[in-house]
Amino acid sequence: MTNQYQPLLDDFTFDNGISLKNRVVMAPMTNFSSNEDGTVSESEVNYYIRRSKGAGMVITACAYVSPSGKGFPGEFGTHNDEMIPSLRRLAESIKKEGAKAILQVFHGGRMCPPELVPEGDVVSASAVAPEQQTPTGEQPLPRELTDEEIQSIIRDFGESARRAIEAGFDGIEIHGANGYLIQQFFSPHSNQRTDRWGGTIKERMAFPLAVIDEVKSAVKKHAKEPFLVGYRFSPEEPETPGITMDETLLLVDELAKKQLDYVHVSLMDFWSVPRRGVNDTRSRMEIIQERVGSKVPVIGVGSIYSADDALKAIKTGVPLIAIGRELIIDPDWVQKIEEGRASEIQTKLKKDAQHELVVPDALWQAIINTPGWFPIEENQ
Repeated sequence: MTNQYQPLLDDFTFDNGISLKNRVVMAPMTNFSSNEDGTVSESEVNYYIRRSKGAGMVITACAYVSPSGKGFPGEFGTHNDEMIPSLRRLAESIKKEGAKAILQVFHGGRMCPPELVPEGDVVSASAVAPEQQTPTGEQPLPRELTDEEIQSIIRDFGESARRAIEAGFDGIEIHGANGYLIQQFFSPHSNQRTDRWGGTIKERMAFPLAVIDEVKSAVKKHAKEPFLVGYRFSPEEPETPGITMDETLLLVDELAKKQLDYVHVSLMDFWSVPRRGVNDTRSRMEIIQERVGSKVPVIGVGSIYSADDALKAIKTGVPLIAIGRELIIDPDWVQKIEEGRASEIQTKLKKDAQHELVVPDALWQAIINTPGWFPIEENQ
């Protein structure tokens, strides 16, 4: 009997030769559960093991590349070589289950809680406070980075790529989305500089593109075998001024020229439509896929829970589908599709299932105490 969901199960090979066993990617999700010193905890390793048997590729929670970039309590780091052994354990644990292991790296910029960075020195492209709160509730006024500091952070991204290679990861994802430092440089809201790092849209792209160049240079220097480099971005911002869809299309044009292995769109809803900047009623994902899909593989994401949700999404032409919250709700999602049991997939979180789902305490508490984040099964 033919599996109607076969398009999700077909293998996929990147241009550099790395092959995935299927089209399903575990999306990166912060879990607040690392050790105090920035190393990966036992509970995190077990959480990833539980979810690495099905997906073709697992993208980790974001890891901070500089001490000034720690954006969440209980977040692991790639900021020095002492992190490599714990990163290696994470990479090996994911790969042992059959998935490719991708390390996501970032700098939180103005979204860093002051208590998590040295001397509370929160930094960004410009001294403009965020409109949204940090994970611990503040809206800090950041200090504008100097040119020298900007170049130092760019080098930190390259060093993190080297550490990812030494730790045995299959690739790295540069986190240029969700309002963090790389996006802060691209955004007209947070970047009001008048030097080479800000002003025109071309200058606002300078930092993201410099980070990509640095990471790719480190990969060329240190990787002995194929190693993926991806880039994640958010298509639009709610702020005014803020990133608009037309600006993002100019950015993705430049990303496509960088010979990245993939670009990953960060959305809460795969089918969301542009807010402003283009006169187009199609979803952002479809617009981006049409724009650059023939040049660079696009990973789509956003509120995909059922097998039918994923099948509908992949039929837009996007070659890879990332699933986040649903793989917490049902870690056996892929296996159920493979075995013809798609109807048994759980799409609502059971409140008493933490132990069975192998979810760390801090992440579980965040889920349960953040209304609307996850679909949760009401008590019978």
